[in-house]
Amino acid sequence: MMGDLKKEIAAAVAEDLAAIEKALVANLTPELDLVRKIAGHTLFSGGKRLRPLLCVLMHRALGGRDAIVTDVAGIFEFLHAATLIHDDVVDEAEVRRGRAASHRLFGAAEAVLTGDFLLARSLNLAAKTGNPEIIAVIANITEQMAQGEIEQLRNKGDLGLSEAAYDRVIERKTAVLIEGSCKTGALLANAGPERVQAAARYGWELGMAFQMADDLLDYTEDESSLGKRPGADLREGKATLPLICALREADSADRAFLESVAGTDFANEDFMRVKAVVHAAGGIAFTRKRAERHVDAAQSALDLLAFGPERKLLEMLASYALVRKS
Repeated sequence: MMGDLKKEIAAAVAEDLAAIEKALVANLTPELDLVRKIAGHTLFSGGKRLRPLLCVLMHRALGGRDAIVTDVAGIFEFLHAATLIHDDVVDEAEVRRGRAASHRLFGAAEAVLTGDFLLARSLNLAAKTGNPEIIAVIANITEQMAQGEIEQLRNKGDLGLSEAAYDRVIERKTAVLIEGSCKTGALLANAGPERVQAAARYGWELGMAFQMADDLLDYTEDESSLGKRPGADLREGKATLPLICALREADSADRAFLESVAGTDFANEDFMRVKAVVHAAGGIAFTRKRAERHVDAAQSALDLLAFGPERKLLEMLASYALVRKS
């Protein structure tokens, strides 16, 4: 099922993805070759281009045919790459997408400043639209993502983290970016306020589902499919939704075990027990069910859009968020 859905989506958006890739290369225009190398190391390392693709599809689903949309859509990949580079420095990560993290190859200071360049480049591209609402969307995203990272940093090691606190972090770190990509596509199409709001709602709900599904992968996939060592969140002391639920529902012995390994570089055999405990305590099922509710809400938000191939693809992308492997 997952393979068929992935293949169907990939075939339908192949031309759009090629156009987005071309625009990313054309708009990555630093004066220093080192900045290009560092940015390109993350930008062109196999990302799925979900965020720019959503901008393009939402734009067309609402009747837009503006040729600038692929350039504007690239903003969201630049923003995403900037956050990945910055996050890896903050987390002292070794690997990203199966390759050495940028700061490990080029240095932490150089990586951070390249992330800053990508943020500034995003605002520059937004300014070229001449649309104050789009500029405001991009500015708000950069503010929210930075605050989300700070909040996540402050939460590190807090195994008593509430669901509400978890939701605030993933909203700022993930949902606002996907929400912004969809809202920008709608604004560029000159859609009315109600449809712009529907586009934004779709993006927010999808972003929440996407991050919850992503957090599940850390407890369900192996290193080859993840492109990084599994269990990274728990090793860093990050309480994501599967763990929050497991700590709430597990018996005292299992809870004590989870608390003892959190924030440590535990062995692979310990991780096998972690996975078993999280599964048995319902952390996987609970997280998946919450993600499913967000997907349903995302698809409901599309009711204001006319039926057509782009709307169908947006519905399929929402479904894919739940079944993807990595």
